[in-house]
Amino acid sequence: MEIRVNMINITRLTLSHNKIQAVPPGLANLVNLEILNLFNNHITELPISLSQMPKLRILNVGMNRLDVLPRGFGAFPVLEVLDLTYNNLSEKNLPGNFFMMETLRALYLADNDFEYLPPEIGQLKNLQILVLRENDLVELPKEIGELTRLRELHIQGNRLTVLPPEIGNLDLVSNKAVFRMEFNPWVIPIGDQLQVGISHVMDYIRSETYRYVYSRHQSAKGPPPPIENDKSKKISRIR
Repeated sequence: MEIRVNMINITRLTLSHNKIQAVPPGLANLVNLEILNLFNNHITELPISLSQMPKLRILNVGMNRLDVLPRGFGAFPVLEVLDLTYNNLSEKNLPGNFFMMETLRALYLADNDFEYLPPEIGQLKNLQILVLRENDLVELPKEIGELTRLRELHIQGNRLTVLPPEIGNLDLVSNKAVFRMEFNPWVIPIGDQLQVGISHVMDYIRSETYRYVYSRHQSAKGPPPPIENDKSKKISRIR
C-alpha cells in the first residue's frame, strides 16, 4: 500500500463494509493513525506491522474471517480498544504476548470459538470492559478476579456451569456496572439466584457456602455441556 505524503497526518481511517481480504502491511506507515475500523470485511490474517503503530488507540476488525493472530500481536504501545467480535478465534491461536497490552481498556471477543480463557487475562490490569458472549466457554480462570477495574462483563450464551469464587472480587453490581450471564447451563444454586437478580448471584458467589459448592463441583468434574449452537454457517466460516 503506497502512503502518500498528504495521508501521513490521518488520525482516523474507516474501511468497513467492503470485501477486503488482506490488510497491506504498508498501512502501518500511517504513523499518526489513532482509530482503524476494518469491520465487516473478508480479512483472514493481519500483518504484524499493525501492532507497531505508535498512536493506534482503537482497532476494530470485527466480523471478519480471522482464525489466527500473528506472533507479537500484543505489542501495541497505546491500544485502548480491541474489537475481534465475530471471527473464528480460540485460545489455541492467540499469540503468546496477547495479554501484555497494558493500556487496553476494552476487549471484545464475542462470537468466536473460545472454550477456555487463558489465565494471562489477569495481566490486563486496566481492562474495564470484557465481552465474551456467544463463545463455547466451559469455565473462566480465577485470574479474572484480578481485573479490579472491570465494570462490564458479558459471558452470556456460553457453556458455563459455575464461576470461580474470585469473580466476587469484582464490582459488577454498582450503578454503572454491567454483568450479563444469562443463557448458560448454570448449576441450580446459581440459576436460582440469577432468577432473583445479579446482585444476589454476586452475594452468593462471595459466600462460604458457594466456595464449598464450587470445590465439590470441581472435584467431581464431569464432561462439559455439549455445544448447542451450530457455527458452521457463520459468515466468518465462508471462504
